[in-house]
Amino acid sequence: MERLLVLARHGQSEWNLKKLFTGWRDPELTDLGVAEARTAGRWLGEQGYRFDVAFTSNLRRAQRTCALMLEEMGQPEVETIRAEALNERDYGDLSGLNKDDARERWGDAQVHQWRRSYDIPPPGGESLKDTAARVLPYYIQTILPRVMAGERVLVAAHGNSLRALVMVLDGLTTKTIASLEIATGIPLVYQLKADTTVESKSVLERDIDHDV
Repeated sequence: MERLLVLARHGQSEWNLKKLFTGWRDPELTDLGVAEARTAGRWLGEQGYRFDVAFTSNLRRAQRTCALMLEEMGQPEVETIRAEALNERDYGDLSGLNKDDARERWGDAQVHQWRRSYDIPPPGGESLKDTAARVLPYYIQTILPRVMAGERVLVAAHGNSLRALVMVLDGLTTKTIASLEIATGIPLVYQLKADTTVESKSVLERDIDHDV
């Protein structure tokens, strides 16, 4: 039985481009972000992947990425489930701030700690641990059962919500997760074993087609 789980971070957003902390704010994709999403979908289609169900967050950049990927695969009708549990982590008081301005205000070390530590949240926001506390139960209760039933599952979400999930799938520690960066628009393809652990993982990457 195939137990396919594909994770994809949304394409570049307008606030990614401007180097702003985004969190639960809801900017659109840039033209490059649209191209990244379309290219990811085309790449998956060319490799013969198909999906039975897709999960995404309540934020537009992830929703549009999901829709564009499925459209490029010729599967726009696939059931797509939106869940707040898959939202990006809430950056609290940092939301909307330029990252360089934040470093000038609080210092490189403090901002890096807020961005990359496991359990230290920014003021008024969530840590990665907090994000994992909503992502992982949703994965275990809602997404994983469908994978284990043999459905082919796509999850289009965000850098930190996916980091929380990859941390568990890849067996990373609270220290090693700090260096993990999930690129926009690059699918991570997992095949799971019958015991729900990872049988194989591949990263599908190619040059972005800017003409799509």
